[in-house]
Amino acid sequence: MGKAEVLALLRDGEYISGEEISRALGISRAAVWKAVNALRAEGCLIDSVPNRGYCLLYRELNEALLLSKLPSLPWKVRVLPETDSTNNALKRECTAPHGTVLVTGKQTGGRGRLGRQFASPHGGVYLSVLLRPNAMPEELLHLTPMTAVAVRRAIADCSGIEAEIKWTNDLVCGGKKLCGILTELTTEAGSGALQSVIVGIGVNCNTVIEELPPEVRPMATSLTQLCGKPVDPNALAAALVQRLYEMDAALLTQREAWMREYEAHCITVGQTVQVVRGDERRKAFAEGIDAFGGLKVRWEDGTTETINTGEVSVRGMYGYTS
Repeated sequence: MGKAEVLALLRDGEYISGEEISRALGISRAAVWKAVNALRAEGCLIDSVPNRGYCLLYRELNEALLLSKLPSLPWKVRVLPETDSTNNALKRECTAPHGTVLVTGKQTGGRGRLGRQFASPHGGVYLSVLLRPNAMPEELLHLTPMTAVAVRRAIADCSGIEAEIKWTNDLVCGGKKLCGILTELTTEAGSGALQSVIVGIGVNCNTVIEELPPEVRPMATSLTQLCGKPVDPNALAAALVQRLYEMDAALLTQREAWMREYEAHCITVGQTVQVVRGDERRKAFAEGIDAFGGLKVRWEDGTTETINTGEVSVRGMYGYTS
């Protein structure tokens, strides 16, 4: 018995005595005290009051606590105190097995789509998973949409917030961005066969919006803002791992059901949008989602097309009004 078991017994805002912990785990009071101090050294804020016991005041990302909230899974999950980017960190572990997950609460070089910077201050949950699906790249067009469904489920699991999806890779609430997703594939140079996929997710969990870049603040929100109180980042990270594990299991066999769920929660559908491809900008009406997550649009001239790449702005979101 050790700190992970002690941590699992500590409760937010409610004191539990050292004697009760000792009795529940079958360890000495000295062992309880030692475990509490070790947890404090890892960033857990634990209050102690004579005759009342210990109380967990605030939870930072903590590997032991995260793992205590997960069922037994074959995936390997690690928490990093800080990194440039969890996607980059996984790339540096190029031989890592399928299901390797890295989580951190702060990135110094977070990235979004098209090489853009993804602001990643302390307070967020930034998670990447390495997958090695037995498929060709063209068979995985639905991976990012399925990831969005998995993340939406995880956010609801730990906070009760029912986020919406902006095609193709953002989760939003009240017209503001809550989460971004970045999917990166590595293929063999000669054959084009898939070697690995890294799926990166950044959620504004307890992010202080004022710490984001000025140009980002008006279009961003966080779970803390939406819930009116901090959200346990370990609970969110554990829910993300669990839901991503379910998504991976369904990736090549349950695509249609997941795409129906994606379309049902996609805020882009039924909206006037602006499609950006290079220097070209065209207005269209978003009519639906196809079987692989593509956006079906009707152009102003009445013709239709399914879009799989490009930027799509939704009128009334992220500052797009024209």
